[in-house]
Amino acid sequence: MATKRDYYEVLGVDKGVSADDLKKAYRKMAIKYHPDKNPDDPTAEEKFKEAAEAYDVLNDPQKKARYDQFGHAGMGGAAGGGYGAGGPSMDDIFSQFGDVFGDDSPFGSFFRGGQGGGQRQRVRRGSDLRIKLKLNLQEVANGVEKKIKVKRHVTCTTCGGNGSKNGTAVQTCSTCSGTGQTRKVVNTMLGQMVSTSTCPTCNGEGKLVTDRCDVCFGEGRVLQEDVIPLKIPAGVAEGIQLSVGGKGNVPPRGGVAGDLLIVVEEEEDPDLKRDGNNVVFDLYVNFVDAAIGTSVEVPTIDGKARITLEPGTQSGRILRLKGKGIKELNGYGRGDELVHVNVWTPKSLSSEERNMLEKLRNSPNFQPKPNKNEKGFFDKMKDFFHG
Repeated sequence: MATKRDYYEVLGVDKGVSADDLKKAYRKMAIKYHPDKNPDDPTAEEKFKEAAEAYDVLNDPQKKARYDQFGHAGMGGAAGGGYGAGGPSMDDIFSQFGDVFGDDSPFGSFFRGGQGGGQRQRVRRGSDLRIKLKLNLQEVANGVEKKIKVKRHVTCTTCGGNGSKNGTAVQTCSTCSGTGQTRKVVNTMLGQMVSTSTCPTCNGEGKLVTDRCDVCFGEGRVLQEDVIPLKIPAGVAEGIQLSVGGKGNVPPRGGVAGDLLIVVEEEEDPDLKRDGNNVVFDLYVNFVDAAIGTSVEVPTIDGKARITLEPGTQSGRILRLKGKGIKELNGYGRGDELVHVNVWTPKSLSSEERNMLEKLRNSPNFQPKPNKNEKGFFDKMKDFFHG
């Protein structure tokens, strides 16, 4: 059997801790190890429960006195607070320690207090809405503000969201006294075992509608099309998910709305290709322009730019336009535009063109004469990315 850790160690406090500091310490640990915040950490829930167990004991003067004198043995075989050998369940924590968390907490919606019999009820949360949003390269690079239409469930204004006619025909569930849960205590050799389950009478809502609303038919919500303003930051990428809190569906008959989740899709640009925060443009020039030099226009994210090709430009050369790429997400930098020069070789020639080229075939300046300064493709890429 694993040895229980000291409760003071669990919360990182000493024996003389004040009630306020104890509450702050527990709040910090509960937020840190909340399972919803640590979906990929299988130990988070156990640490979350461990912190709740420690707080339950140290926050109660009588339990704290027994623990200070006898340690874990003073808790009577069962976990602190009489939860049973397995410790407190998630529902125990949500129902009993809600006053530790305010609405400003990242997890306030999980701990908000309910009514009925002095118990606290976990507030239900509506489902999230997920949409795909297509953005062009300019919008991805610079950020954009958009307004989108979404259909979502919102609170029925006729009944105020409780599902009853005129918002008044609601009564507290007598089975669970409004908590939405039933609790069963069993005395065992290990101490008291407490189990909780969803109330079968009210299905966990804690209340019953006696006369349904004529507009929402007892659902407490209606389907409505809303226009949601969005501010998309610069630098997003394909597959990134953005969240707008509280713009999802509200649950039936009261609770907090879920979130609106926006999944970014990038539209393919006809000219520019994205490579991280850089963009790449393939420039094709004929070998006359490459040989004698020229000035050409190239597309950029923000419009056109004119660049100069020096005489003797070789195919494969990469020209850098600094700051013409994509802004870094949540940062201050910006990528570049890389212009990849491709010297075009004609695929068909007229007789006159062929004759002209034949005259030049053996010209000394048309013979390849690479020197040690002429680098191959891989060396050029190495210089570019590490230079």
